[in-house]
Amino acid sequence: MKKETGTEPKFTTKTSPKAEPALHELFLDGIMDIYWAENHLVKNLPKMIEATTSDKLKNAITDHLAQTKTHVTRLEQVFELLGEKVLAKKCDAMEGLAKEGEGIVESTEAGTATRDVGIILASQKIEHYEIATYGGLTQLAKTLGHDDVAELLYQTLTEEKAADQLLTDVAESDVNYKASEEA
Repeated sequence: MKKETGTEPKFTTKTSPKAEPALHELFLDGIMDIYWAENHLVKNLPKMIEATTSDKLKNAITDHLAQTKTHVTRLEQVFELLGEKVLAKKCDAMEGLAKEGEGIVESTEAGTATRDVGIILASQKIEHYEIATYGGLTQLAKTLGHDDVAELLYQTLTEEKAADQLLTDVAESDVNYKASEEA
């Protein structure tokens, strides 16, 4: 049968009794991907903190940076529970979202609430990506019978949702109004 796209499928069902099933392979790929993403955030969040004007936003991102470091450690526990070597796989989505955030900082005036609004928007895109990733990985962990791993991933999912809500609260209670008054 002719391949229409010219590419091989990334994950194929394996037939060897010693080989990992395709779903487990996909799950591990997702863990490696989000591990890279979280480490990338640890490096990039300080830039966002430095670029903010609002104390509420600065505190929210600073707190989330500490939480993100915990997420990295938690993912290392996931690798250990799975009996896998800790490996990161470049996450193109997170790299793109981080670049978008940097672009917002570069294209807005320092010290403005408008920049803060842009940082919130970029940060929420990142949170939504993480929420989708951790939600899917939690379900896959349950499907694969890794209940201990699912608990760790769910804990992070809950924290990502809380971070997203906090960003909404900062925007709605303060930053958006200040930005609307800027010339």
